[in-house]
Amino acid sequence: MSKTVQLIIDENTYDLPVVEGSENEKAIDISKLRAQTGYVTLDTGYKNTGATTSGITFLDGEKGILRYRGYPIEQLAEKADFLEVCFLLIYGELPSKTEFDLFKDNITKHTLVHEDMRTFLEAYPTKAHPMGILSASLCTLSTFYPESHDANRSKEAVDLTIFRLLAKLPTLAAWAYQNAVGHPVMYPKNKYNYCENFLQMMFAMPAFEYETDPVIVNALNKLLILHADHEQNCSASTVRIVGSSQANLYASISAGVSALWGPLHGGANQAVIEMLETIMNDGGGLKRWIDKAKDKNDSFRLMGFGHRVYKNFDPRAKIIKKAADDVLEKLGIVDPVLDIAKELEEVALNDDYFKSRGLYPNVDFYSGIIYRALGIPTEMFTVMFAMGRLPGWIAQWKEMMEDNQPIGRPRQIYTGHNERDYQNIDKR
Repeated sequence: MSKTVQLIIDENTYDLPVVEGSENEKAIDISKLRAQTGYVTLDTGYKNTGATTSGITFLDGEKGILRYRGYPIEQLAEKADFLEVCFLLIYGELPSKTEFDLFKDNITKHTLVHEDMRTFLEAYPTKAHPMGILSASLCTLSTFYPESHDANRSKEAVDLTIFRLLAKLPTLAAWAYQNAVGHPVMYPKNKYNYCENFLQMMFAMPAFEYETDPVIVNALNKLLILHADHEQNCSASTVRIVGSSQANLYASISAGVSALWGPLHGGANQAVIEMLETIMNDGGGLKRWIDKAKDKNDSFRLMGFGHRVYKNFDPRAKIIKKAADDVLEKLGIVDPVLDIAKELEEVALNDDYFKSRGLYPNVDFYSGIIYRALGIPTEMFTVMFAMGRLPGWIAQWKEMMEDNQPIGRPRQIYTGHNERDYQNIDKR
């Protein structure tokens, strides 16, 4: 017999069904609450509200668990190719070799971006933020493919849009970077794999090719996998609610990029580097800043430590720490900012104050270190995040559409003026 909970309002009792997920997560189904009682729930920021059921990602912050379609993130980051993970998230299962070869081939065919897009790119000022360029460019893509607007699109049409997005976002991201530094754009070269191709478009020049290092390619592959999805976060929820209006996938993903742009969401690894630069420029030594972080009356907070979801440790951080160490060792970079990062990491991992509060270095801390070491400017960090998160956004949109979920329409509790009469301006 299914479980229910009872809600008592005045003298009336209402039975509300309990929904239980495959990992024993429990929820009270209030989808008919307003129709039955006239009441709605108030949950500012949706911190206690399940907006959907989903079979894509399982996250347990208390236990430090992250799984994509049931596969532990540790196994995927260690053994999988990023495009394998894309297939897994979007289509539900890991691909066979035949499926994977076809998937890669379909993406490879669409890496070029229409030349008219360069006209838009050249119109942006050189100081334009690459996230603004990326969001606008993705939305603009829909104008080149008007068939994507059809709400009754076929599976083949949806798949084609998915291939185009996965193929073209790295090209657009690299072009946004080249625009920022005033370099000529580099076209994709499909003899390279996904990560290698992106690095070529970022760092190669017309006169020479960028020599891709396996250690760097491996680190980038891991970073993209670790960022690929993270359950119903701000940007994933944005993609879902925009898509629920039957907006095309390009527009929905563009909205996700805009949501990710905010410093409270995708900008955390950029904030890590800015914090480290502040410490370096202060010249007062690391101890002073550690003391400030421990002082509850001081507004300073260590960026890249702890996590709003993971209460103990971020499982992604353990994986990417090794990749960060490998990159720094391989490149042999002399950078005082990265030196401070290593000192800060050592303190946080061994200081009882940070350990007792679960303030361990998180994935943003290590990803910021890697991107800095690769020579990627801080304004591009969130673009890198978006490139990794793309398959998760696509999977969330696709799942919502296939489940025929209704248009998102949150309720509110009105706290403004009661009815009042209009007065002419000379009487106000």
